[in-house]
Amino acid sequence: MTASAGPVDPVVIARFGRPYGIKGWVWLQVFTRPIENIERYRDVYLRTERGETRPVKIEKLTVHPKGVAIKLAGVDDRTGIESLARAEVLVGRDALPPAGPNEYYWRDLMGCEVVHLSGQVLGEVRDIMETGANDVLVVQGDRERLIPFLPDEVIRAVDLDARRIEVDWDPDF
Repeated sequence: MTASAGPVDPVVIARFGRPYGIKGWVWLQVFTRPIENIERYRDVYLRTERGETRPVKIEKLTVHPKGVAIKLAGVDDRTGIESLARAEVLVGRDALPPAGPNEYYWRDLMGCEVVHLSGQVLGEVRDIMETGANDVLVVQGDRERLIPFLPDEVIRAVDLDARRIEVDWDPDF
């Protein structure tokens, strides 16, 4: 595999975890839903911790009760996959389907200003956590706030053009 420029406007769809077995499989932390979408992307790239980006072919994907594991074409042993520890799996933004009404890609919410209905600025979205029940915005301002992403209940408006999210959330919480 040779290094390449990688995709235009890259989107991280997964991150490598620890090796799984001895035949080149690796556990994945997956950021796309449904998980099986990973197999459907045509142009997939890997970005190593050293910043090298190269095209890869996903040979197989399997979903286990403990998580998701993949096998890359040409990586057939544990040593080969260990050398790719913590690599990111990338696709170009144009490979993603458009978000539907009131749907957002996490990456589009990152950096948005979060404002209470009263106009008080609570901070900026620095991270998003998946909790199972709902996603949670990690907002950094005068302090860190965890704000559930519950449309119509807590999240009142999202304006991606203005990079602003309006919330009905107790500013003291």
